[in-house]
Amino acid sequence: MAVADPRVGDHRRFHGWRIVAALAVTQTVGYGVLYYSFAVLLRPIAATLHVSTAAVTGAMTCSVLAGAIMAVPVGRWLDRHGGRALMTVGSLAATGLLVTWSQVQQVWQLYAVLFGIGVTGAMVLYEPAFAVVVSWFDPARRSRALLGVTLVAGFASAIFLPLAGLLVDRYGWRTALLVLAAVHGAVTVPLHALVVRTPSHLTTRGPQRSATGRTTVVRAALADARFWAMAVAFVAHGAAMSAMTFHLVGLLTDAGHPTTFAATVAGLLGVLSVTGRIVLTGAQRRIRITTVVAAIFAVQAAAALSLPLIDGNRAGAVVGVVAFGLGFGIASVAAPALLADRYGTVAYATIAGSLAFPVTLARAGAPLGAAALQTSGGYRPVVIAIAAACAVAAAGIVVRAASPSPISHADSTDI
Repeated sequence: MAVADPRVGDHRRFHGWRIVAALAVTQTVGYGVLYYSFAVLLRPIAATLHVSTAAVTGAMTCSVLAGAIMAVPVGRWLDRHGGRALMTVGSLAATGLLVTWSQVQQVWQLYAVLFGIGVTGAMVLYEPAFAVVVSWFDPARRSRALLGVTLVAGFASAIFLPLAGLLVDRYGWRTALLVLAAVHGAVTVPLHALVVRTPSHLTTRGPQRSATGRTTVVRAALADARFWAMAVAFVAHGAAMSAMTFHLVGLLTDAGHPTTFAATVAGLLGVLSVTGRIVLTGAQRRIRITTVVAAIFAVQAAAALSLPLIDGNRAGAVVGVVAFGLGFGIASVAAPALLADRYGTVAYATIAGSLAFPVTLARAGAPLGAAALQTSGGYRPVVIAIAAACAVAAAGIVVRAASPSPISHADSTDI
């Protein structure tokens, strides 16, 4: 019997962590430039194009919907070909679209460009990055690898919101976009092209790696009731997080706090998302990940429900937001780990794309639904709806944990 060369495993493990480091950087830049900078550009663009901020915001909604549409096709490509070419081409295209964005003169051009940004975002942001990471790491190291990417990328808003603001103030939004495009292209294109690889054990063709094998795994996953329990959980949670993101400042100012305080407290959500990911990754070494995730979602439900009762004073507002914020970013770590653990890695990206599609739609629509609730009844029904969504998410994760996987894990990565 042949003896495996341990140096091969060491090299694979080393390159896997190099990929994690590269993706941590590209996700930080990608989210900072393609997503977070929009908040700073919104009003200057509206003023230049002589349209309302609502019209410009609609372009970002269009971008999010484009990303949702691309989730499953991108997942299928990743399962067949890996992430290197896709992410490199996506980075190049996104950089070109940023340059084009800086030159728009009509609102329809803005919508067209941001639709393209949504398409390329689906090719370069979290979903493909997670698929690459999952393919390189076994379950024992997968959570730490995912945490490595999201831990750094969690600071994208803290880096790029002030940077975009500085550029807009000094040079105007058109030049700001050109600078951001240069940063995006210079960082993401070479890292995706030179560092991202498909591990050798996935390039070897076999029965399970055939198109038929992948289709069988996807069909088994989509026929699994526990997949849909997980989908309900993450759709509900994504909707709750999106609604809270858009309405927390309004909730706190409505409670009597000044806007500066409300914005500062709301800014804690980004920091707490990193904290929550660290807590989840550390706790799951001793406790089942489903137990930890369900418990955090339940805490979020209680925190949201208590906000109207305690947000009248500053200490209560901070406590409520901190309790809610601990679960703010854990879905980005938990979902890939739960999917790969249950369904293996043969068709991971396609299955993840099938989950990402409804989750993205929920994130896009939840702020509008929350706004309708707020208009008709104030913020109390909004937080009740958010609390209910978090409770549903917790229940969905509990149901997900209730049965063994229907799929053999013969395809599990051995690194």
